[in-house]
Amino acid sequence: MTFNPVPFTQVTLNDSFWQPRQLVNREVSLPHVYAWLERTGRVDAFKLQWRAGDPNPPHIFWDSDVAKWLEAAAYSYADFPDSQLETLMYKVIALIASAQQPDGYLNTHFTVVEPGKRFTNLRDRHELYCAGHLIEAGVAHFQATSQRTLLEVVSRYADLIDATFGRAEGQKRGYPGHEELELALVKLYRATGKKRYLELSQYFVNERGLQPHYYDLEARARGDDPAAYWARTYAYLQAHAPVREQTEVVGHAVRAMYLYSAMTDLARETDDESLFRACETLWEHLTTRRMYVTGGIGSSGHNEGFTSDYDLPDLSAYAETCASIGLVFWAHRLSNLTGESKYVDVLERALYNGVASGVSLNGRGFFYENPLASLGNHHRQEFFDCACCPPNVARLFASLGQYFYSTDGAEIAVQLYGQGSARIGDLTLQQVTEYPWDGRIRLQIETSKPASFKLHLRLPGWCTSYRLSLNEQVVSPTLERGYLCLQRKWHSGDEILLDLEMPVVYLRSHPLVASGVGRAALQRGPLVYCLESADHSGVSVHHLMAPKEASAWRVEKSTDWESVITLQTEGLQFDASAWNKSLYSTQIPTTQPASLTAIPYCLWDNRAPGEMRVWLPLETR
Repeated sequence: MTFNPVPFTQVTLNDSFWQPRQLVNREVSLPHVYAWLERTGRVDAFKLQWRAGDPNPPHIFWDSDVAKWLEAAAYSYADFPDSQLETLMYKVIALIASAQQPDGYLNTHFTVVEPGKRFTNLRDRHELYCAGHLIEAGVAHFQATSQRTLLEVVSRYADLIDATFGRAEGQKRGYPGHEELELALVKLYRATGKKRYLELSQYFVNERGLQPHYYDLEARARGDDPAAYWARTYAYLQAHAPVREQTEVVGHAVRAMYLYSAMTDLARETDDESLFRACETLWEHLTTRRMYVTGGIGSSGHNEGFTSDYDLPDLSAYAETCASIGLVFWAHRLSNLTGESKYVDVLERALYNGVASGVSLNGRGFFYENPLASLGNHHRQEFFDCACCPPNVARLFASLGQYFYSTDGAEIAVQLYGQGSARIGDLTLQQVTEYPWDGRIRLQIETSKPASFKLHLRLPGWCTSYRLSLNEQVVSPTLERGYLCLQRKWHSGDEILLDLEMPVVYLRSHPLVASGVGRAALQRGPLVYCLESADHSGVSVHHLMAPKEASAWRVEKSTDWESVITLQTEGLQFDASAWNKSLYSTQIPTTQPASLTAIPYCLWDNRAPGEMRVWLPLETR
């Protein structure tokens, strides 16, 4: 069963969780990020006015930051046309077009900073990565406005890359060091219908990791010793072996997700079973050994990526926001390719936790890393020198609706739950729900004429009990690939009521995850919860113990945020007063009663700064 996502322009969200975030993204984050792009010189870099000796030379990845903002702006404009945003987009597009060289080349760094080193260090430099994001921006702008201005620019650049790389005589046998171009070329193919872009993506994916290794040859050609490579292994950029031979997720997490997304796209477009099987193997490894309970991935800051199986420290977790976004991209592609809900389960976990935590509620603060514990010294920043995360969050939030519904024409799948509506052909599907705060979902059908189709309602992996009724009559649907399926002729006014039981539960980790030993993560519905200092004045959250049973937690309305559900209970607090003069002791630490409040992990660090923890020690008696 293969689905296609319903475009975000046909989906409206008016819930209490995502709609406010989309509004803030549009009204605050987009102008905030653009102001920083201007302030740091990223926009003006396209004027190509920098000269040797000038300060602030255009960096190797600057173009990608501007491109991602432009992509986000295009998505926002498609949903909410705005003349000021339109004017700003065309100003940026004109700058980008003016920087394009006569042969189609387009990169600010290599045009003015290192003009003689074009395509000489694919391993370390971000030339092709920037090209990919420019292409994505060009496709997004074309789809949003039907204007081909930027699409023509990026197509010319793609044509140059196509002429430069390949297996024909005189071409370079290289491929991107930082993957991204591969998936962008598939988007360009779908937008233009030009198969050479799809074939170029295939080439880049199929060439990766072959011997003799291109990065070795490239290094020697520029006078470098391949053995001196700082990462010491091409596993850092998933080029240690041909992609079909890779069985473990390794290296830089964002690069991995973009590569696997492209592999999934190609498997779909070319019916490549071997690529799909490789994706399945990698998915299984990631989700059973190297993924945080929040949907965060990449445990180490050293390589911004993966280390070894079950190495998932909480305090030092890297879990880059962009990596969780990449996981959403990959899971979305796999779910639509296979029609299996297990991929959406992970997408939902990453989206509601690992991604939503990446931006503050006011839209002006961003996390690069998303640890699962803090001693009070980790906070969001307005921007970063390496600024990939802010515009990446912006483009995801601006196009969020595309993750909620899928269809193949004869069948419709509800992938995510949230109040709002979707227009699918002549039909409108309306959701009325307080999800993720409540598991009751009312779905209403509006159609101009009766229509026969199968409706797939995802049964979330976290849900163990549900009740489904159709027009007030309890029904027992078939369960197919994780979906509750109803096949019938639908009429306008038909109403489905899906009640998903949403208890508070404790999630335990595999025994080899050291940070989880003797502890549990608190979850309700799709949301992982945490303890934060703002709710526990005068005590370290690292001194608190939760009750042995998850049923002891009470569901309460937040006093700080409208609509938010918090969890409250009575637990214990370690008494450290007797340890003032001792570092070690044979005494068993004493405890005293303490009131505990848990908030959704995605909301931490939005109030007073302080400590936080996800994995909670449990009372033993």
